[in-house]
Amino acid sequence: MQNLEPVLIFVRVAEMSSFTRAAESLGIQKGRASAVVRRLEQDLGARLLHRTTRSVQLTADGRVFYSRACDLLCEAQELRSMFASDGAPLRGRLRVDMPTELAQSVVVPALPGLMAEHPGLELELSSTDRRVDLVQEGFDCIIRLGPIVDETLVARPLGKLRMINAASPSYLARYGTPHTLEDLRRQGHQMIHYTRTLGARPTGWEYPYGNGYAALPLAGAMHVNNVQTYHAAGLAGMGLMQAGYSALAPHIERGALVEVLPNLRPEPLAAFLVVAHRRHLSQRVRAFMDWLEGVLAPYLD
Repeated sequence: MQNLEPVLIFVRVAEMSSFTRAAESLGIQKGRASAVVRRLEQDLGARLLHRTTRSVQLTADGRVFYSRACDLLCEAQELRSMFASDGAPLRGRLRVDMPTELAQSVVVPALPGLMAEHPGLELELSSTDRRVDLVQEGFDCIIRLGPIVDETLVARPLGKLRMINAASPSYLARYGTPHTLEDLRRQGHQMIHYTRTLGARPTGWEYPYGNGYAALPLAGAMHVNNVQTYHAAGLAGMGLMQAGYSALAPHIERGALVEVLPNLRPEPLAAFLVVAHRRHLSQRVRAFMDWLEGVLAPYLD
């Protein structure tokens, strides 16, 4: 093989189980990806992929070749960056995913500085509140909040995302400002209930209890399943809310929201930078992860 491009294309197709998604992630035409992998199979004298109209799966030979190909690409990347200085401009495409509230309130506002320093960097930023499949969807790294359940992934702990209680001034003018848990009941407070699935039983108002946390059942006139709608409802005065400080800080600074019960904050969310289980990371990914860690640090405990 004259270069490693066929190996890279094959690995991406294998990981994403799709020529179409692999080609999109690499910025090439699907027909080219298919032709390159077919030529690779001819050169090797082995069939690497089972192709159907619905899916693409590795053959037995393909699984063996995939494992060695990943090692080869990692070694090539390490060799290429061996003498690159840490301050060298980053180049190439980087695909990342993170929760919407972190993207909008923290990461995107800080991006102009990063892109000015590294004009050769092409960033693909996905922001969603669902759990993406890092490998199948071709992400280089993702930020994940909460426990990591996939043991095949490598998770780098960032800290714990600070959570706070808040409400709009108009809401507090109607119901009063609570200073204790008993005030929540006595003053007739309502909360905005956030659930991933509408109709699911709400967890209630979370607060520290002993060595852990408990939940106080609290009425709510509104149930939402979207983080942005949750924040909008709080700003509109629909009820009390419990959310990440990173997203609410700008609203608190301009007076649109007020923190309440600061001594009874809900449990913080563990934050991780997650990558696929590989031996080496490219200089581009390592540098971006270090940058993200610095950007998020003020909002983590």
